[in-house]
Amino acid sequence: MNAFLGADIGGTKTHVLIATATGQVIGFGEAGPGNHETVGYEGLVAALQTATAQALTQAGLKPTQIAGAGFGVAGYDWPSEETATLAAISTLGLPAPLAVVNDTILGLLAGSAEGWGVAVVSGTGCNCWGWDQSRQRIGHVTGGGWLFGEAAGASELVFKAVQVLAHEWTRRGPATALTPVLTRAWGATSLPDLLEGLMDGRYRADAAAAPLIFQVAAAGDPVAVDLIHWAGRELGELAVAVIRQLEFEPLAFDVVLMGSMYNGSPLLIETMRQTIHAVAPGARLVRLAAPPVVGAVLLGMERAGQQLTPACRKILTDSLGQFQESVLPPAPDRKAKESGFTPVL
Repeated sequence: MNAFLGADIGGTKTHVLIATATGQVIGFGEAGPGNHETVGYEGLVAALQTATAQALTQAGLKPTQIAGAGFGVAGYDWPSEETATLAAISTLGLPAPLAVVNDTILGLLAGSAEGWGVAVVSGTGCNCWGWDQSRQRIGHVTGGGWLFGEAAGASELVFKAVQVLAHEWTRRGPATALTPVLTRAWGATSLPDLLEGLMDGRYRADAAAAPLIFQVAAAGDPVAVDLIHWAGRELGELAVAVIRQLEFEPLAFDVVLMGSMYNGSPLLIETMRQTIHAVAPGARLVRLAAPPVVGAVLLGMERAGQQLTPACRKILTDSLGQFQESVLPPAPDRKAKESGFTPVL
């Protein structure tokens, strides 16, 4: 029996999945964050070894029985990181052929029926990568956040909200319903107290407040609505940058949307769509429904020379959901959705 391993190594968690050549899941493992930018390469090794050991035990396999492996690694942005990343993976003792990509690429394999295009992540932070049909050309942004002008995750949306609160207080900008909502949420007694507390560290603005901004925008507050438009334009411009790098402008292709920010408001996606279509009218915006680790297994299959099909992708996704329900303890964030890709209407 050929078995394939995939690993999705992120900034908050690490998932390892093992499946047969037909897409039947036989092992799953889970561990903490593995992004070397936050936990170091020692943390990457620890997370990989823990999750892989769990998956191999469930599958009843040894590392030498894996026929191919794919790894999507958060923080793996530059060629200079390849040697250290491969060294961390080598501690698993896998003799099989393997492929390593930035974790954003997993969304293309798991979320696009064709397995290529552009993927835009917007969760706590944001990133954007693209892959052409030949898998020979990759385009990407820096992943550097505010420093490099790539700022459209939940953290950055909250930072922008703090700015409009400050502008209200200084009379640089208009009043907004965000002020009482965020003041209460962060436990401040007034807007001046909130601003002073954010400066001296008594209060902390973080990504957890992003849903409140979407709620205020849904109620019609024009300042909050402008913030959602801003985030949509920023995300669209990340995609446009990669589209230009790969010369996708005249093509029909998928733009896979990954991350919790896309659950916030249809306005975010519509603004993003308009920004992208101004440059690439053939782009199809697609919400990622399958867990990204599905893409990692598909990457491992491809690296081992197995032909990928939409049917295999669907079997793998459905099988993961069934496996988790029957084998793993219940957890709300573990349930896989039914299909591998869902068009955004």
